[in-house]
Amino acid sequence: MAEAASTPRRWTQRSVAPWLFLAPGLLMFGVYVLWPIVQSVTLSFYDWDGLYNKDGEFMGRFVGMGNYQELVTDPAFTVSLWNNLKWLVLYMLALPIGLFIAIFLNQTVTGIRLYKSLFFFPFVISQVVVGLIFAWFYAPNFGLFYLLTENIFGQGTAILADPDLVTYGIIAAGLWPQIAYVMILYLTGLNNVAPDQIEAARLDGAKGWRMLWYVVLPQLRPATFIAVIVTVIGALRSFDLVSIMTNGGPFGSSRVLSYYMFEMALGEYGFRMGYGAAIAVVLFLIMMVFISGFIWKMWRDERER
Repeated sequence: MAEAASTPRRWTQRSVAPWLFLAPGLLMFGVYVLWPIVQSVTLSFYDWDGLYNKDGEFMGRFVGMGNYQELVTDPAFTVSLWNNLKWLVLYMLALPIGLFIAIFLNQTVTGIRLYKSLFFFPFVISQVVVGLIFAWFYAPNFGLFYLLTENIFGQGTAILADPDLVTYGIIAAGLWPQIAYVMILYLTGLNNVAPDQIEAARLDGAKGWRMLWYVVLPQLRPATFIAVIVTVIGALRSFDLVSIMTNGGPFGSSRVLSYYMFEMALGEYGFRMGYGAAIAVVLFLIMMVFISGFIWKMWRDERER
């Protein structure tokens, strides 16, 4: 009887214990992630300058969907949204480039650790430093890129001063450390590739692209999943490079949603917290659409296996 009575208690302890371990993390996640999201969505329905009255009361004016209706007709928002789509598409180049660099570095030859360190270096330096390096690289009259284009074409190209090219120049700067990050993820994944499957595929005559597509890449699904997630997030939160390199210029042509949100909420345009929150909600929804779509695809592929 005592043993029978202790069995439900043991199962209760086993079911409760994981939640006790998860509770601190879930609490932090709820307070610092979920609650700010709810606050931002709520604030996006108000016109608020960020100030309270002397009694500490909220001074916002409810405008419903007014902020979102204004976004539709805001040309600066359209430019920022279009630039973010450019970031999303071109940032995905980090995945194949990072993969091929990882395959190149996944060798046991003399000096490979030095090469790995050189490729890893961009990831460990600050985004601010990356922005300053590329700002000097693109600088008119003395920047290396400007001098190279001047020697090749007879006239230098000042990328950061050209409204048509500035976004691509900043994306190139962002890709430098992002490729290094993706490379690290794939290097970790390649260390876990089953050697017996590689040998079996070689015995069956697989090599080159066939080996990569049918044998290596399926085993790199976890690394690919993380790489896609961090790349999408990196493309959509591209605030620091834009701020350091151009401040959204020239003429607002390099703005992205995160930078435009900062300008409207805290910048020179006048502390429009509600409007900035509406931009943040749009940015969050775009991020969720891309990430949720990829998670659904991974889940569907796993079910079909």
